[in-house]
Amino acid sequence: MKKLTLTLAASAMMAMPFTASAKDSSDPIVIPIHNWSSQIVMSHAVGQIFESMGNAVEFVTTDSQAVYESVRMGDVALELEVWEGAFGASFRAALEKGGLHDVGDHNAVTREDWWYPMWTKDACPGLPSWEALNACADLFKTAETGDKGRYLDGPVDWLKHGKERVDALGMDFVVVNAGSAAALWAEIGAAEKDKRPVVVFNWTPNFAEAVWPGEFVEFPQWVDGCDKDPSVGPNPNALYDCGNPAKGYLKKAAWDGMKDKWPDAYSTLEKISFTNPQIAEMAKFVDIDEMEPEEAAAEWLANNESVWKAWTN
Repeated sequence: MKKLTLTLAASAMMAMPFTASAKDSSDPIVIPIHNWSSQIVMSHAVGQIFESMGNAVEFVTTDSQAVYESVRMGDVALELEVWEGAFGASFRAALEKGGLHDVGDHNAVTREDWWYPMWTKDACPGLPSWEALNACADLFKTAETGDKGRYLDGPVDWLKHGKERVDALGMDFVVVNAGSAAALWAEIGAAEKDKRPVVVFNWTPNFAEAVWPGEFVEFPQWVDGCDKDPSVGPNPNALYDCGNPAKGYLKKAAWDGMKDKWPDAYSTLEKISFTNPQIAEMAKFVDIDEMEPEEAAAEWLANNESVWKAWTN
């Protein structure tokens, strides 16, 4: 009943639009949706903000790498979560072609890499060193991986290059791709029952850090060029022989035409800046509280009115 009351209150709030500027086009602002909870909820929250300003909004499901080409061509208007580790290369490639631009960083600081819950460290006390993890590879063996350890990476379209890293560093692991973010959480939850050692792809900010205390594996430190130049990093003959950036950015991107077609919405986009706790809360609403993304977005807006209304001024 509490959830329903909050949602109705949020819906009532969103039904009272600001006076829209005549400058904004009546065409819908198309916002892409991907396959992890914070991005979906954030996109709906921003969409509801735009609607409160009098704009029409549409959502389309889009590949998380190909989206930058879609933004560049104007097929979608923006991208709200450009993670440096996962999508930096695709974003930079689109920037070089032209048609989209950087709209600034969120306050959030990101990290995306191999991760384990703390009970795994009890079984492999040399962690977080990657060399120690590799020495403990037997702990992670499964029927699927034979005599090698199993690392559960993110979905294929996230392009985390887990296999390339394993090959570059000579690790005794087999990389298996999860079908979704939910599959990663299911893997950790299943391992928790008997404290089975497990290593998976994880990232911050998200809700998982509050549910399962853990650590990122420490690989050779990221150096710019590790993903482009084999001479960068400890293996002179391979790419991806280092970890992801430990303090990565979380950017916003927009189609170059957005600022002219929807100037009021674009001005708001420039001001939008989410923090780590705010993003983690959005993901928690869906992944823990089992709310629908639209409902989670409305609830977050209802609980943070002073935050988002300042962006619309």
